[in-house]
Amino acid sequence: MRRDVFQAIADPTRREIINLIAHKTLTPNGVADSFDVSRQAISKHIKILTECGIITITRQGTQHYCFIQPKKLDEVADWLADFRKIWDNRFDKLDDLLIKMQSKTNIKSK
Repeated sequence: MRRDVFQAIADPTRREIINLIAHKTLTPNGVADSFDVSRQAISKHIKILTECGIITITRQGTQHYCFIQPKKLDEVADWLADFRKIWDNRFDKLDDLLIKMQSKTNIKSK
């Protein structure tokens, strides 16, 4: 079953795993040591992240290491970009309104 990136980030534990691996390359056991859940549960989360293409697991000697694939998260960033534009526009309008209100207050206080 091929999953998409939105399924990966839907779960808070997977988001935290992404955050951990983005800052430091870890083995699956190293990831599991950072959580108070079973290694089996973390293994399932890592499997989903791998299926989504957000992480890859590479063997180095006898160890397996998890590496983040940040380009895969571009899909989320692209989707959010439109919303960011909407909210930036709304905040700009709010800034303008607050400046006008502040100007009126300054004029009245003189």
